[in-house]
Amino acid sequence: MNMSTRTIEVDVRTAELVEARAAEDGVSVSEFVAGLTALATSPVALSSDELAELDRRWAAIKAGEPTVPHEEVARWLET
Repeated sequence: MNMSTRTIEVDVRTAELVEARAAEDGVSVSEFVAGLTALATSPVALSSDELAELDRRWAAIKAGEPTVPHEEVARWLET
């Protein structure tokens, strides 16, 4: 399949992050960006049960149920 290509300019830091993530995933930068684009443009389909659970959780948070502090979540995501 013959695909034409295009060059898109990004700042150095963004390029380094994209290149690193693509390498971690074992794919080319083009494949990685295509995957991100597909995720960003695909609608998320939720079942009625999943939607009801999200509604229940949000109601609990609004009612004052404790949540995990942002700093703890960020630290966990970095591991």
